[in-house]
Amino acid sequence: MTAHKILKMGNPLLREQSILFEPDEITSVETQELITDMWETMDEFGGVGLAAPQIGVSKQLAVIRIEEDNERYPEAKKSEEIVIFNPTITNLDDTLQGFWEGCLSVPGLRGIVFRPRKVQVDFLDESAKKKTLIAEDFLATVFQHELDHLFGKLFIDRIDDITTLSFEEEIILSFSLSINVSDDLTPPCSIP
Repeated sequence: MTAHKILKMGNPLLREQSILFEPDEITSVETQELITDMWETMDEFGGVGLAAPQIGVSKQLAVIRIEEDNERYPEAKKSEEIVIFNPTITNLDDTLQGFWEGCLSVPGLRGIVFRPRKVQVDFLDESAKKKTLIAEDFLATVFQHELDHLFGKLFIDRIDDITTLSFEEEIILSFSLSINVSDDLTPPCSIP
């Protein structure tokens, strides 16, 4: 299997609505190989999620996995490996939470995005079986971010205050320069 090149913002495929998979297509050898390639690509580039359009496949497929002790997301809770085909997402809580979001397709940039704190995702898994998952907190944000890719959206489209769009190294530098020894070292928003 192979890690793929990540498409970057500006590639028109990232702005397309992805097409649905047929159930028998999900279980095909080609699709199962695509899933493996997506895991390898996500791991190579250090993500917690990846959507098929990000590697040039305009189909409704995303993978999500948050590792324990993740260097980029130290406060995030570990998740199982989740393979998502043809999802629908339902908001279960109007409470918004803000995280510094970034994206493999928008390298080096982050912005604060507010999204619902709790969502329900209905989807087909890698065996084409119907599944329902309730995601909360950071995992809810990861789901919403990855599933946006399937509908031609990037996190930058969700930023309310565009002045928060920043280069990662500037956020880290600004945070490190603004703390004192006695300060809590947790930034005001997590940096996913």
